[in-house]
Amino acid sequence: MSLDSRSFRKALGSFASGVTVITAIDPETDSPVGVTVSAFSSLSLDPPLVLFCLGRTGSCVSAIEAAGRFAVNILADDQRDISARFAGPVDARWRDLAWESLSDGSPALPGALTVLECVLTRTIEGGDHLIFIGEVQTILSRDGARPLIYQGGGYLDFPLP
Repeated sequence: MSLDSRSFRKALGSFASGVTVITAIDPETDSPVGVTVSAFSSLSLDPPLVLFCLGRTGSCVSAIEAAGRFAVNILADDQRDISARFAGPVDARWRDLAWESLSDGSPALPGALTVLECVLTRTIEGGDHLIFIGEVQTILSRDGARPLIYQGGGYLDFPLP
C-alpha cells in the first residue's frame, strides 16, 4: 500500500486528542495571537516540558517565536465555539472575546480547563511543521470541567458519569 498525504491524514484523524489553543502576545503589535492546536503533548516531568506543533507557515509562528513565551489553553468540553473560532479566520479570533493576562502577559482564555504558562525553550524543524518546546512556569486549573476531545473530524460526546 502506498502512503499519500490524504491517507496519512485520515489515519492520524483516528487518534482522539484533546484540544488546545496556544496563545501569545505578538511583541511587534502588542496584540494577542492564538491558534487551535491538537498536536500537543507532555514531554518531560523534570523539568516540566510540553510541546506542540504548528505548520511552518502558520499565522502565529513568528509571533510565538518572537514572544519567547506562550500559554497552552486546554479547552473544556463546553468550549467548542472557542476551538472553532481559533481554527477560523485570523481577524475574527479575538473579536469581542474577553481574556486574562497571565503574569508573563500571555493571554489566558476564560473557561479553559487548564492553562499552562510557558517559556519557549526550543524550536525544532519537523518536516513541514515546527515543534515548539516550552517549560511550564505556572498552572491554572478549573475544577469540575471535562476536556474537549476531537477525533475523525469532529468532537466526541461522552455521557456524564
